[in-house]
Amino acid sequence: MVRPKLKLHAAEAGGVFGLVSPELSSHCPGFFATDFSYCCHGILFFPDFSSVACHLFIGTRIAQTQAMRTVLRGLRRRIQRMQRRRKVGRAYDMALEIARVVPAGANVLDVGCGNGFITHHLSGILRSRTVGLDVSAGPVANIDYLPYDGRHFPVQDQTFEAVLLCYVLHHAHDASLVLNEVTRVLKEGGLAIIYEDIPDRWLDRAGCWIHNRQWLKRTGVCTFRLGSEWCQLFSTMGFEVVYERELSRWRNVAHPVSRRFFVLRVDRRAIPKPSAQVVTVPASMEESPAAA
Repeated sequence: MVRPKLKLHAAEAGGVFGLVSPELSSHCPGFFATDFSYCCHGILFFPDFSSVACHLFIGTRIAQTQAMRTVLRGLRRRIQRMQRRRKVGRAYDMALEIARVVPAGANVLDVGCGNGFITHHLSGILRSRTVGLDVSAGPVANIDYLPYDGRHFPVQDQTFEAVLLCYVLHHAHDASLVLNEVTRVLKEGGLAIIYEDIPDRWLDRAGCWIHNRQWLKRTGVCTFRLGSEWCQLFSTMGFEVVYERELSRWRNVAHPVSRRFFVLRVDRRAIPKPSAQVVTVPASMEESPAAA
């Protein structure tokens, strides 16, 4: 097969070099719109590639035109709309899952609410007050939102019947501190609903490693635990695991990690109490009878 002769010329913008097809330019002037030379032109040099396709597309430098900018804006809006629908749909599925274990009318605190979609859906499903906390600037959804400093929940003691921690604890610098706050704000017999990524197999560990790299600059190092390690921590902090279920790693194809769903009930009798510390006074600081 005889390869077509190609004409190399300097592009007008920024001295970028590109290849041009006069026939394509005359028939479709400016329809294709990029500022860079066709990055995949190398594939056209394979012997089995059609000479017609080679002549049509190779080196096509796509000029910036109003028509193409309009097309790109439309594609960008469509992609953003698809991503938004995916987030809203996943949040609705999780809200339905949570509503099966939380009684209707229960006041719910969503710690680390993120975009706020789960909080928004739960308020409608449970017909109750739901409040979102997060360290970020604010949610996307219109919810009852309170800023959170990452340490202490800005709510009063024993205020909520349920507290949500949806993939939050592995971001906490001190998970025990967060769980102590959960115990403080829960009413007697209240529930803690927890979702967590579980690094069970090599694929899970790889996904957790990628997730840690993505969030490293925003929240610091993530601490992932196995399911048994989470249960041990919950028991130490005075929680009883009343329900536990393994979730499919493929419920989020973009992040294929094994997940676990925990439902905890606070047992205030099992909450560890701080031990009394005995302060010893050095002999040199003791008040002598003469000084008295």
